[in-house]
Amino acid sequence: MAPAIAGQSNKKKRRFFLVLSLSANLGVLFVFKYFNFFNTNVADLAEFLHWHYSLALIKLALPLGLSFHVFQSLSYVIEVYRGKYPPEKNYWNYALYVMFFPQLVAGPIERPQHLLPQFKLNHEFNRQNVRRGLERMLWGFFKKLVIADNLAIIVNYVYANFNYFHDNSAVNGLVLVLAIFFFTYQIYCDFSGYSDIALGSALVLGYELTENFNRPFVSRSIAEFWRRWHISLSNWLRDYLYYPLALGWGRVSKIRLWASLFITFVLIGLWHGANWTFVVFGAIHGFYLVAGSATEKIREKCAKVVGLAKLPKLRHALQVVCVFILASFANIFFRAADLNQAWQIIVHLGDGWANVVNYNYLRYRLFTNETLGAAKGALLGTVLAVIVMEIVQR
Repeated sequence: MAPAIAGQSNKKKRRFFLVLSLSANLGVLFVFKYFNFFNTNVADLAEFLHWHYSLALIKLALPLGLSFHVFQSLSYVIEVYRGKYPPEKNYWNYALYVMFFPQLVAGPIERPQHLLPQFKLNHEFNRQNVRRGLERMLWGFFKKLVIADNLAIIVNYVYANFNYFHDNSAVNGLVLVLAIFFFTYQIYCDFSGYSDIALGSALVLGYELTENFNRPFVSRSIAEFWRRWHISLSNWLRDYLYYPLALGWGRVSKIRLWASLFITFVLIGLWHGANWTFVVFGAIHGFYLVAGSATEKIREKCAKVVGLAKLPKLRHALQVVCVFILASFANIFFRAADLNQAWQIIVHLGDGWANVVNYNYLRYRLFTNETLGAAKGALLGTVLAVIVMEIVQR
């Protein structure tokens, strides 16, 4: 489709082929990943309105890494349409660009300008690249296996046994907060660990991929957080969705910018999974960003009034803590099985905080297999691993 786009001098024809390519790619993604989600919701709406609707669900295995393949394919077509990259004449180079195996599972999402030219170079064995690549892979395995997988044991246990814990008064808000914070680090070490493995394995072969994470937990705002978190996805949606929505048509206004920002982040949530929990996750981050933009001047005035403007280090630390808490709150919906579970967890966050000053509870009940699903030693080792990671990343 790209040669057809580039070969047309007529703007309408070029746009027609672009729309045709976008529809084909997004149609494949919709059928495999989102059809059943939308079909189920349409069926629920039809039942509520007493309409007849009988379209059956389809059972299809989701191809590995489909979302990344589709976004990378779209990036190529759009860049060709915009005249920023010429159509690739070698089909095998294009196929390798779409299916490059190091980034198969979790990205990063590459642009054709960055990756395709590398396929045309002669890559010889380079001892330094191999060493650096293996070190990067080892770092990724440390994040994934030592931190993420061990934190997952605790998080899965608390979420899976939430109702039992609550009914038996064995869990309180402190346990839920620990699980929520642990999950934030779990998904970071999952995603960034996979990215490190991808970048490392590509480097061993002589290829350089785009950095995908840059210490997001030192961010001072949610906007900065998304400039550091899953960078290739954030940049992809910024360039191909947010900018066209906000700047493409008509007069630019704050309302238009905020609406475009909110829509973009709702779609970021939906991209992560076909479930209303992911939609709410994206909507929360969209709300954070809109609210942050709308209140920026007010917050600056408040900082001056309370004296924080004269204490930049303290202000910085408070901002970092607030961003982590806000991101962790949104992650409740990312992790929850459904909206009801997410709501129940939020409702019970305030339960049982009197136990925080109960020495016997903290020593004999909180850090146990029965409460957190992990022994005290395993928990301590994982927390130390997180501290080591943060120190090394500086």
